[in-house]
Amino acid sequence: MAREAYLVPVVEAQVATLKKKTAATTIWISMDAKGQSVILDVDKYAIMRRVQVHARDLRILDPMLSYPSTILGREKVIVLNLEHIKAIITAEEVLLRDPYDDNVIPIVAELKRRLPQDNLTCQDQGEEEEEQPSARNDMDTEEENEFPFEFRALEVALEAICSFLDARTRELEIDAYPALDELTSKISSRNLDRVRKLKSAMTRLTNRVQKVRDELEQLLDDDDDMADLYLSRKLAGACSPVSSFSVPSWYPPSPTIGSKISRTTRASAVTVEEDNDVEELEMLLEAYFMQIDSTLNKLTTLREYIDDTEDYINIQLDNHRNQLIQLELFVSSGTVCLSIYSLVAAIFGMNIPYTWKEGHEYMFKWVVILTGLLCTLTFTSIVSYARHKGLIGS
Repeated sequence: MAREAYLVPVVEAQVATLKKKTAATTIWISMDAKGQSVILDVDKYAIMRRVQVHARDLRILDPMLSYPSTILGREKVIVLNLEHIKAIITAEEVLLRDPYDDNVIPIVAELKRRLPQDNLTCQDQGEEEEEQPSARNDMDTEEENEFPFEFRALEVALEAICSFLDARTRELEIDAYPALDELTSKISSRNLDRVRKLKSAMTRLTNRVQKVRDELEQLLDDDDDMADLYLSRKLAGACSPVSSFSVPSWYPPSPTIGSKISRTTRASAVTVEEDNDVEELEMLLEAYFMQIDSTLNKLTTLREYIDDTEDYINIQLDNHRNQLIQLELFVSSGTVCLSIYSLVAAIFGMNIPYTWKEGHEYMFKWVVILTGLLCTLTFTSIVSYARHKGLIGS
């Protein structure tokens, strides 16, 4: 009995170890406003606790699930799923999935370069008191016009995905236009198969570009959705003295957030900021919407060129088909004429005694002449009828 009581904890420990080994982990990279990055090898539950996001929103970033391009604004985060860019943006950090992927490595480098502020806005209290009032007002205006952290991260992601899709479109154009021109000059199985593959690739790329464009268009059409992306504004409003809400406990203290909160507090003393003031984000989204729309127009032009090439090839095939019909008509007409000759030869070749055969050797000459004229008249009548019906060209 003592031995059995001793084995139970061992089995439970083995089960716990097995569960720990089988837990699925994912590599993320975390970058803050200073450009400092940390590699995280955690499971989805750790990410959910870190950024306070629901499991249904985290499923959108799962590459094993085919979710369309999505930009979701939640209370404290922005969930971003744009092709290979799968990120979670908060007011003070960016979590990017699979940072070692070949397509994600340039985005990580760009985030490290552009996330840190270009100018220093925090100075000592004594230096601020010694400054002139006009210089202090200029600094306050510059701080108020500072681009929020989440928008800088969103801009990097949008710029990367628009550039990526535009590069894929240019590569497709470089391959497609020469292939289509070669197909129009020579219709062969090899050229047809090449164009078929290019058309399939164009269709897939068009769908990908269309999804990104539709997502941006949906955001631009709804001011409330764009207002949900203002994470710093919502956090500053929650921390404002006029608000009855307190700072969420899961946010660590950050000087960047503190400066944003102080700027919002100073601005609220002068005027009340509207929650639906989304002009700043709208201008950002419109710029990349125009870029992705231009990429879609290139693919639309390429599709029209492919359709025109198909129409031209169909016209050529119809012309060849008409030539075959014309040849078949000539052969059929010649067969009818030969049949008339065969009929006359069969009549004269029958071994039956006729009275008009005796002493009428000249009849052979007239029969040959009349049969030839009849065959010529028959052939001419068939060709004229075919031209009248449009079966052959003039």
